[in-house]
Amino acid sequence: MNRLTAAVVAVVAAIALVYAGTCFSVGEWQQAIVLKFGKPMRTIVEPGLNFRIPFVHQVVYFDKRLMEYDAAPRELITRDKQQLVVDNFSRWKIIDPLKFYQTVINEAGAQSRLDDIIYSNLREAIGQVTSTDVVSGDRTKFMDQVRSNSDRRAAEYGIKVVDVRIKRTDLPEKNEQNVFRRMRTERERLAKKFRAEGDEASSKIRSQAEREKRVIMADANRESEIIRGKADALATDVYAKAYGRDAEFYGFIRTLESWRKTLGEQTTVVLTPSSEFLELLVSSRASSRKR
Repeated sequence: MNRLTAAVVAVVAAIALVYAGTCFSVGEWQQAIVLKFGKPMRTIVEPGLNFRIPFVHQVVYFDKRLMEYDAAPRELITRDKQQLVVDNFSRWKIIDPLKFYQTVINEAGAQSRLDDIIYSNLREAIGQVTSTDVVSGDRTKFMDQVRSNSDRRAAEYGIKVVDVRIKRTDLPEKNEQNVFRRMRTERERLAKKFRAEGDEASSKIRSQAEREKRVIMADANRESEIIRGKADALATDVYAKAYGRDAEFYGFIRTLESWRKTLGEQTTVVLTPSSEFLELLVSSRASSRKR
């Protein structure tokens, strides 16, 4: 009985071993190539359970998903002869496993080829644009060109380049001081320009204010002369009416007004006795003596 049980177990184990070596599965994210003694026999791109001959067939798996390659930063020269340190990355995937295996074998080989392809296309594209376009301009147009050219060359290896982007751009350390000096000169030029424009605007504002001031003063003087003329006319009219009513009293008032304006505490006036200016004073003294 023990021998029979052992035999059954051995047969089952052998069958399981053969089955395990015969069957293999391909996942949703995978694609595979079946090799016979290292020679490709068939390509499997659909997920599911598949069969092979144990010890004869070998299965090589490849990822079907989108993969990313981050290149090392490199110095590139723009159209305006400026050096930039460009850090770029790309996204790619395997679309032909057989061609991929026959040309680059694995992902490491693929990344090495992509590095050469993308770098050469990126260098050519950046050489046709200015540093301003790379740093702060619209990169879409020339980066689409880089992706398209890279994808066309990568197709020879069973690879599709989905996207190429610039992650970061920097200036080489040796160029930073030169760029800083140019930026400073440019800012100083702009500052002088703004100051000149400010001075010009200030002169215009002052001139306009001065013109408005002269107009206002002229209008005010004209208005004051009109008011003063009307007041003098009214005063003259009042004086004329008052003089017509009592000429003697009016003369008396005018004489007193003249004395008040002319004679002061330290004023010396030399007149003849017959002066009209002293007539009222002389007549007042004569009247006082008679009394």
